[in-house]
Amino acid sequence: MELLSIKNLDLVNKKVFIRCDFNVPMDEFGNISDDRRIRSALATINFCLDQDCAVIIASHLGRPKGEVNEKYSLKSVARRLHKLLKRDVVLANDVVGNDAITKAKELKATEVLLLENLRYEAGETENDSKLSEKLADMADFYINDAFGVSHRAHASVAGITKFFDDEHKAAGFLLQKEIQFFAKLINNPTRPFAAIVGGSKVSGKLEALTNLLPKVDKIFIGGGMAFTFLKQMGYEIGASLVEDDLLEDAQKVMDEAKKLGVKFYLPVDVIAAEKFAPDAVSKIVTAQEIPEDWMGLDIGPATVRLYREGLNDVQTVLWNGPMGVYEMEKFARGSSKIAHFVADSYATTVVGGGDTADLVQRIGVDEEMSFISTGGGASLELLEGKILPGVLALIVKED
Repeated sequence: MELLSIKNLDLVNKKVFIRCDFNVPMDEFGNISDDRRIRSALATINFCLDQDCAVIIASHLGRPKGEVNEKYSLKSVARRLHKLLKRDVVLANDVVGNDAITKAKELKATEVLLLENLRYEAGETENDSKLSEKLADMADFYINDAFGVSHRAHASVAGITKFFDDEHKAAGFLLQKEIQFFAKLINNPTRPFAAIVGGSKVSGKLEALTNLLPKVDKIFIGGGMAFTFLKQMGYEIGASLVEDDLLEDAQKVMDEAKKLGVKFYLPVDVIAAEKFAPDAVSKIVTAQEIPEDWMGLDIGPATVRLYREGLNDVQTVLWNGPMGVYEMEKFARGSSKIAHFVADSYATTVVGGGDTADLVQRIGVDEEMSFISTGGGASLELLEGKILPGVLALIVKED
């Protein structure tokens, strides 16, 4: 799949609309705690500025649900962008109101305008064509560099592409890199190729698991989703998270793995607790006999050793989803130990965005990973074999 490239556009002295994903985590004081997504977009922004473009940047932040909410303002993003670009960044007071439209019209070469939170407009998540047209009218060219939202059919991601022909739209460097990396990973990985799949629910990962099975040599399951598989095997899982309606699907996944010769690893022990709380009493129990009112909240030490052994000879690792409830220190040890082991390995290590990216950044091994995706949901849909709505209109049409 070849995408329309920003390098093939005649951008000199033009006005360019760049859709970025600056949905960055904030602390309780409104300060940006991780600016990776902003830094990842700098190559595309600077490329346009070097062509003497007037640059209009748009992003969402959080879920203000179509209403103006100061909590979700992009003021902090504008300040960080100013610091990283080392140039003034003007923040519009609205998205397609008088202030934004006036500032966009008056924007001169090498100046940068950041629109307010796109999701202040209800039409953004509804893929409203009128909103798409208003956004498109601001610029001569459209660049999508927002991989993290390219799985959403939103006005600034999918709808807006209808107002630009192939000579006036393209993928930015980050979007190109993400799509190409995952294509190579799925279609031509260095083997043995292992997937570590965690997170809370099987339902969110079922299609990805099904699509990965014919491509990988080993799969390691962790997190809350493991208990659906363990229950299907007849184990006592206590009060652990389980999706009873997916027990048959879990069996199909295990049967398919066996049929394809894929090594399918499940936890052999877990850290169980009476409740999910920092002061909860916890203990190590085997995966077969979690006490009736207790819940499994992390993989245990024997599972960590087993998974390490299984990962020893692997040349490519794809990791999507933590091994336990890593947000609470008491139940983060399993995820942390696997993260350190993966980071120290000589394999190509790919982190599929979302919670896993947050996890490796929290424990300080993010720099040791080969590639960290900026989009959890988007990377998951790529693994499911889907073409993302934000990418569809940017695919080079074959003659």
